[in-house]
Amino acid sequence: MAESQLKDGFKAALPVVFGYFPIGMAFGVLAVQSGMTTLEVFMMSLLVYAGSAQFIAAGLLAAQASFTTIIFTTFLVNSRHLLMTASLAPYMKHLSAKLLSLLGFWVTDETFAVSISTVVKERKDKGYFFGLLVTAHVAWISSTVLGAVLGNFIPDPQKYGLDFALPAMFIALLILQIKHKKMVAIIIISASLSIGIKLNMAGSWNVILATIISATIGVLIDQWMEKSSQSLSA
Repeated sequence: MAESQLKDGFKAALPVVFGYFPIGMAFGVLAVQSGMTTLEVFMMSLLVYAGSAQFIAAGLLAAQASFTTIIFTTFLVNSRHLLMTASLAPYMKHLSAKLLSLLGFWVTDETFAVSISTVVKERKDKGYFFGLLVTAHVAWISSTVLGAVLGNFIPDPQKYGLDFALPAMFIALLILQIKHKKMVAIIIISASLSIGIKLNMAGSWNVILATIISATIGVLIDQWMEKSSQSLSA
């Protein structure tokens, strides 16, 4: 059973792997252009393992920002992971706390999208999550290091639109999650809030604030629809 779950996790990771390679290679190329070495790219992908944070960190390093600024900014951007892991937690109560802390490190936007769509349908054991999350991490490390090696031969990566690789992947993930009109409304609200906050507040608070506010609105809409349905049935 455990071996079967591991294989299922590996198979579930394949779309993420195919998506990671162009994104990871783009990061590797841009990171080298920002002054990072191939070893530094490897260590960042191993220990940080967060595409958006790594892209931002590379840009800040190129701008010679302080380490405090880099750490604080990437923390803000990655704070959305607290919400993602909290969403997964109710479906993973059968796993130990120590194991959850390890799996939590491996959760990314892409692996979260795969995990949440699976666990809401059926229970999965640790083998599945190891198969999914470890495979995705290895793919990310491999792709970023390959990009770093190739980066030495690409003088102007932005000329090829490589800096847009990560936003493009986020857009694709978002589209795949749209299942009804309510989600479209929440997406529009979230995007508007994020842009509005970004224009009026320094830093990267727009990501987490827009997520919390739009998620709250979504819950309120669900409650209102449920009460309306109960009233009609009564």
